[in-house]
This record gives sequence, C-alpha cells and structure tokens, in this order.
Amino acid sequence: MMNEYEKMQARRTFLKRTSAGIGTIALGSLLNNQIFAATEDQRRWTGVADVTIPPKCKRVIHLCMAGGPSHLETFDYKPKLAELDGQPMPKSVTEGQQIAQLQGQEDKLKILGPQHPFSKCGESQQEINDILPHIQSIADDICIVRSLHTEQINHDPAHTLFNTGTSIPGRPSMGSWLLYGLGSESQNLPGYVVLTSVGGGQSQPIASRQWHSGFLPSRFQGVEFRSQGEPVLYVKNPQGVDRVRQRNVIEAVEKLNRMGLKKDYDPEIETKISQYELAFRMQTSVPELADISNEPKHILDLYGTKGADGSFAANCLLGRRLAERGVRFIQLYHRGWDHHGGIKNGIKQTAGFVDQGSAALVKDLKQRGMLDDTLVIWSGEFGRTPMAQGNGRDHHIKGFSCWLAGGGIKPGISYGNTDEFGYSAVENPFHVHDLHATMLHLFGIDHTRLTYRYRGRDFRLTDVSGRVVNDILSG
Repeated sequence: MMNEYEKMQARRTFLKRTSAGIGTIALGSLLNNQIFAATEDQRRWTGVADVTIPPKCKRVIHLCMAGGPSHLETFDYKPKLAELDGQPMPKSVTEGQQIAQLQGQEDKLKILGPQHPFSKCGESQQEINDILPHIQSIADDICIVRSLHTEQINHDPAHTLFNTGTSIPGRPSMGSWLLYGLGSESQNLPGYVVLTSVGGGQSQPIASRQWHSGFLPSRFQGVEFRSQGEPVLYVKNPQGVDRVRQRNVIEAVEKLNRMGLKKDYDPEIETKISQYELAFRMQTSVPELADISNEPKHILDLYGTKGADGSFAANCLLGRRLAERGVRFIQLYHRGWDHHGGIKNGIKQTAGFVDQGSAALVKDLKQRGMLDDTLVIWSGEFGRTPMAQGNGRDHHIKGFSCWLAGGGIKPGISYGNTDEFGYSAVENPFHVHDLHATMLHLFGIDHTRLTYRYRGRDFRLTDVSGRVVNDILSG
C-alpha cells in the first residue's frame, strides 16, 4: 500500500505531466481560487491525525507571558500571605524543595504578601487582581486554572517543556504537532505564526527553537512575523521584477528541486518546493493581512492600538486577523514578567502592556462568533515564590496560574487550587502534560495516538504522561 508521501508524489507527477506544472497551477489559484480549488486541496497537507472525538476547536492563540508572571499578583489571592507578610516562611513548606536563586536560604526566607488588591469579578465572582482591569471584565468568559505545575525552574528549559512537552531541546513544538496532525486551513499563510513584544521588566530571551518542528519535517515549524512595520521582510518583488518573472524563477527552482527529489527522495526537498510556493502566495496575502485600514475605529479602540506598532495589543489584533485567515496555531509572546526585584511597580507596568489586548482579543473573537472554535491560552512558563527575594519574587514551579477561553472550555469557572501560601498545587493538580492532552482532545485528537516514529521510538507531545481534564470542558 502506498504511504501518504508516495501518494503526494504520484499526484504531483500527474499534475506536472498533464498541465503546465505545479507552478502554473499555483499562479492560477492566485488569479482564480475557484477554478483550481480541488487541485489546491489535493496538494495541501491535510494531516495524519485520526480524529476520533467530536472536535470543538479549530485553532489556538497562545498568549505567552514570558518570564514567569506571579500568580500571587494576578489570579491566586491568598489572604494568609497578607496576614503573615514579613514573617518567616515555615520550614515545613520549603524544606527540601527546589527553589531557584533562593536555594539554601531557608533560614532567611520571609513571606511577601500580595502587592496589589484583588476583586471578585462578574457573575462568576472570580478573583482577579486589580492590575488587570480589562481581564477582570471577561471573568465570565474565562476558566482560571490555579493548580498548574511544571518541572523546570529556569526560563529556557521551562519554556521548552511548556512548548514541546519535554525539557530536552530538539523536540517538536505543540504548534508543529497540531500542523502535522491536522494541517492548516490557510493556503496563503503559514499554518503556525509567532509574534513577540517586550516591556515592563527584565526581558528574558526567547529562542526560535521554541517554535521549531524538531524531528518533524521542517514544513511544520513556526514562522516568526515582525511585530512592527511589515510582518515579513522582502515580501514584495524588487524593482524591475514583476510577478511573471518571479513565477519563472519559482518554476526554475522547482525543476531543480524535483531533479534532486527524484534522485534522493528526501522529504525536506518536498518541503522546499511547498515553501517556495507558499512564499509566492504570501506576496499577496501578507500585505493584505497587514493592511488594517478596513478595521473600524471601535475595534482599534478596543485593542488600544493603531496596529503594527510593536505592542502586544497590536499583535493581538494581528493574531485575530491570522485566525480569520485559517492559521492553525498563533503564538504571541510578551517578554517582561521576570520580576526578581521591584515587583510591586514592575508587575503593574507589565500588566499594563498586556491587559487590554488580552481582553480585547477574547471580546473581539466572541462578537465575531469565533470564540466558540478558537482556544485562547494565557500563561507563563512558571510562577513566582510566596517568599520575598528582596522586594521581588523568585521562580516557582510547584503551583501557578493560567487561564483558558473559548474552543470548548467551560467559561466563568475556577479549577484547582494551591495551598494557603500559594506554594503547592494541592487541589486538582494540572500538569503541563495535562494542558497538552486537553488541547489535543479539543481538536478531536487522542493525545496517545498522535505519534511520530523517530530513531526507533514513537514520540508524542505528551510523551508518556498527560490526561484530559474533562472538568473544564463545556458540554
């Protein structure tokens, strides 16, 4: 029986021999999508996942708060911390536990109370910090998870674990797994797009391997768009080069690639061919994506941006536009949450950069009827310690918070809890693997069955762990 790769080759050979070639078909699809729709659908990667569960979700927008936002100043109010502010942390809580820069200082650890007040918000009465007034306004649309925990206490490996399911570099990111499993609904944009912004605190670097495809074919890796100005450089033809001449170049390169493919049967050559074609189509789709002149003033005011200014709010608006155009996985990083010192003013400032955009995205998706099938995830790679690090907080992995919205998530609820100090997840612990398993479930995928054979082993996003958390699912 022919495998999927061989079938794709057979289709491509047929098209090349019975028409003017794939390049002409791609050009024709730009001119008249309806004529060539069937051919484009045949060539487009449609995924390998066996969708055995009724899917509730079509796409993910991950709002990644890089640096580790303090759950104790955002979504996890602990009256005990306010009561015991400045007093020694009980040794029974921290003894033998992994702490980052505070390791070995158990005799000096002091409790640091919440630096800003909390309010009960909406009909759901969810407790959210007052530094996030816009997110407070969507309390009834989100599910706050207060029992998230992870295994890596430093930024880069913690990001790697959150993105790939393991701290070992070189594994595929969750966006790549989704593209491999389901493909993308977009023909003219990458199926996995990343944008970054910065502001409000120490800005830890983000390695591009966080959105890499690992051992999966490179066609499934994320593509970073620029947050300011044009999203993609050199997307326009240089002076003197029109689309016909550009098409001739693409066809010539394709012929050379096909000669190599016929000789070596390397799947990465197939990736090159498809990506050249995608790049050609992006010359039309990217300028249209970036042109927000058709966005009404009330939408720009909702997000608090005029667009393309490098802000998180502008990225959220672009994220919604990407989602409308069928992009499967959108990741919006904001670097600025690493508050080892000066957390009182620092976290308020950082929250100010992301609060309005985060809430606006949920509201905008909802009013367009897109929230029902779009999963929004708001999270950092870990939380912060209940103990003071000077006038800041250290890294913390035993218990922290995130929120989810849309895409089959039950709105207006809180799930799980940490202990009275906000130190350990004690009620309904929610591991990063559980988040991945639940996300795949919402797409109709059994996380134990989406695998890829590599070096003699079947790998998966959740590795050998993970469970679907049905309590947070609607319906």
